[in-house]
Amino acid sequence: MTAAGLVEDVRHEATTEAPAETRARNAAELIRARTGRRWVGIYRVTNDEVRNLAWSGPAAPAYPNFPIDRGLTGAAIRSRGTVLSNDVANDPRYLTNQETTGSELIVPVLLDGRVVGTLDIEDASANAFSDDDQTLFEQLAAALPDLYR
Repeated sequence: MTAAGLVEDVRHEATTEAPAETRARNAAELIRARTGRRWVGIYRVTNDEVRNLAWSGPAAPAYPNFPIDRGLTGAAIRSRGTVLSNDVANDPRYLTNQETTGSELIVPVLLDGRVVGTLDIEDASANAFSDDDQTLFEQLAAALPDLYR
């Protein structure tokens, strides 16, 4: 698998004619399968709420919707940039999604300069994400804006 190939496949999933939830589910499953991560979630961001569109992994998100200012996701939305916690057990911003998460990476999805969604990647291990991983997941988030049109 090449990173470019995965990004292109995710972009394709985001642009099909299916409902947004179906496209998001297909993209989440593709990202999880091809990166080997334990859990992948794709969220929609509104003026006051973050709502799960789709997920792929061992269990549904503990919080399918939550206030826009909560958790690592809230930090990513405020900064309009990636937020990485390689040790969620010691990160007070972490909003528990899966009980066995060790690391989480949140990338905002931008459309016309606005944060319209997030890509949430979780791994069971602490210190699971490298700089290369962050770059890849940022490229994948950049392939998702068509989900929100």
